[in-house]
Amino acid sequence: MPPDESSKASGPARMHEITWRIFRIMAEFVEGFQFLSEFSREVTIFGSARFKPSSPWYKEARKLGNLLADCGFTVITGGGPGIMEAANRGATERGGQSVGLNIQLPMEQRINPYVKRGRGFHYFFTRKVMLAASAQAYVYFPGGFGTLDEMFEMVTLIQTGKMQKIPVVLVGRSFWDPMMDWVKKTLLENEKTISAKDLEIIRVVDSAEEAFKLIENSLDRSFF
Repeated sequence: MPPDESSKASGPARMHEITWRIFRIMAEFVEGFQFLSEFSREVTIFGSARFKPSSPWYKEARKLGNLLADCGFTVITGGGPGIMEAANRGATERGGQSVGLNIQLPMEQRINPYVKRGRGFHYFFTRKVMLAASAQAYVYFPGGFGTLDEMFEMVTLIQTGKMQKIPVVLVGRSFWDPMMDWVKKTLLENEKTISAKDLEIIRVVDSAEEAFKLIENSLDRSFF
């Protein structure tokens, strides 16, 4: 059995603990890639776990799940509630592939009931790699720090050439436009910390239908 990762061991005992942790990380990567290799035409959908079914954003994510499933795409989410549940729900309703990559937390985030195929992860960073690994488009609905972190990481990977250019679609102008205005004014115009070309990575739309139009002709791809 691997030692408790919260232990305060030092010296040889600490190295033993680190070795077990490395094996666990490797296993998560290997098993995760094997799991994802079973699917094709994946679209990963991100957004807040806090939205209820009555929310307009939940309804749009569910609608996008419908549209993607109807066209043979695999819908991948983080497997939780809110936007993730909505997208999985939309895919499942139409008989499509509905995948959830859940994070294992004490007393938190059980996988939503609309996930047809799911996998749990102990580490946030291995889960994040799997969410990004083979998708041919990323869609971001309104969310909090986690959604912003995931969105900007994907933009950075494309900007730096570590990932091929694929659609990065932000749904909801009322939510995203203020942020994009700040990016253009502060980062591009005032501080010049990005280029105009970098802004071409991101597309902002207002509906599931608009998002789908940007995705439907995107190319399937293998891992990274």
